[in-house]
Amino acid sequence: MTDDKRQAGLTLEDFAGRSYDKLRYGDTDKQGHVNNAVFATFLETGRVELIFDADDPLLGAGFSFVLAKLDINYLAEVLWPGTVEIGTRVVKVGRSSVTMQQAVFQNGVLCASAETVVVQFDQVTRKSHVFSDFQRAKLEGWISGS
Repeated sequence: MTDDKRQAGLTLEDFAGRSYDKLRYGDTDKQGHVNNAVFATFLETGRVELIFDADDPLLGAGFSFVLAKLDINYLAEVLWPGTVEIGTRVVKVGRSSVTMQQAVFQNGVLCASAETVVVQFDQVTRKSHVFSDFQRAKLEGWISGS
């Protein structure tokens, strides 16, 4: 499926993970809209809130996720004050990586979409680490609408 088809008609309800961020005055730039660099922070919020749950951890001790790819499509400006809603869903699970589709909305308007890839990282060996069957099943449970 092409990116255009994936983006057409997207709403927050299309995503397994849903979160939000409050906009800060300091997020704005000279043009008066939220600076494009801040979108990476919005997307981080969405990823973290989906994959890090202290009550039901996905990662074991000594492991983390590292960002391998972040491809952002800027579609509409975001204006302060207010909030943005962030949608995150898994579209593909590899051996040690997971590809996610993410979107940023303000007042129901799709403002940005992104493809994000994170890799499970062993903090001792400093290398990628293959997902367990438990991890794979949990990640695949977040695949929706792909």
